[in-house]
This record gives sequence, C-alpha cells and structure tokens, in this order.
Amino acid sequence: MIAAEIAAEQKSAEVTDWAARIGWVVGLLLFIALVYWLMRQGWKWRGTLQSDLPELPTAPSATGPAKLELSGRYHGSTTAGQWLDRIVAHGLGTRSRVELTLTDAGLDVVRPGAQDFFVPGAALREARLDKGIAGKVLAEGGLLIVTWEHGGKLLDSGFRSDHAAEHAAWVEAINNMTSTSKTSTSEKTTSREGAAR
Repeated sequence: MIAAEIAAEQKSAEVTDWAARIGWVVGLLLFIALVYWLMRQGWKWRGTLQSDLPELPTAPSATGPAKLELSGRYHGSTTAGQWLDRIVAHGLGTRSRVELTLTDAGLDVVRPGAQDFFVPGAALREARLDKGIAGKVLAEGGLLIVTWEHGGKLLDSGFRSDHAAEHAAWVEAINNMTSTSKTSTSEKTTSREGAAR
C-alpha cells in the first residue's frame, strides 16, 4: 500500500514549465546577438580609426627567385611593439592560412580567402621569434613576427609555420636583408656627404 502511494506521488511530479524555459532561451539568444553586434561595431570602429592606412601593396610581376617559402597561418598584424593593438584596416585583422615567399624584392603574403599583400624589401625592418600577438598566445618562440613599415607606421605581422623549426631560418634571412639594406643606405648617405664637401 505504501509502495503504491510513493509510486503515485512520483508519477504526479510537476510538468516542466515550457513558457519559462522558452523565455530563458529567447533571452539568452538575444543577449548573445547583442554581444556579437557590439563586437562587430567595435571592429568597424577600429577600422574607421585606421582608415589613414594606405591600401596594401601587391606583388610586382617579377619578384625574382624565392629565397624561402613557408606554409602556415597568418595570425594578424598590430602596431609594432604593442602586441594588443590589432590592425584591422584592409583585412590585416583577418586570420587565415598563408603562403609566404621571401625574395630579393620583398615578402609576398598570399592568403586564401583573405586579401593578399606584398611587403617590399625596403619596407622590411626586422624579424624575431615571439610568443604572442593580439588574441593568439603560443609557447615562447612559437610565432614568427615580421616588422615592416607601411604608410609611415611600423607594423608587426604574426605568422606560424606548419613546421615551427623553419622560423629561425626566416628570422636570419629577413634580418640579413634589412642589415644589408641599412648598410647600403648609410654608404649612399656617406658618399653624398663626401661629395657635398
């Protein structure tokens, strides 16, 4: 008799309040949509603030033979030395796969599904290994950071090779290119000063 009463009580448990549950789900979806919209507006506003950045250069028709090639990921660009100040103008904030090619002419950045760009050799400043760039943090030395100048502004662009062991060769090659270009520039300046005297 007691067992039958307990079974009857268990069967008569309250039915789920579907109206309240649907209300909570709709409220949560609206909150998520609002957060997404605010993030998108922030992204657009950042792009507006960076509208003074000129269009990205494209690769010339003849760049010469490749010194190095790399397949991997492009993780974004920031203001040089400020790893949280993301650059979003002209698609520089869009993460993507990447094919990098280094030649005497410069660095060709080919990004499937995003805007390609070219960094002329004269615009390259340095390369280094680092652990993070806006929104991406890896183990120490996990990112190849290339510093370059565009529109009078120094930018850091972060790349990660599918084979991280390649990063050191890239750092050496780019830094050799920039030191050679600095040496030739200083020699030209010295020869001009000598001729002026």
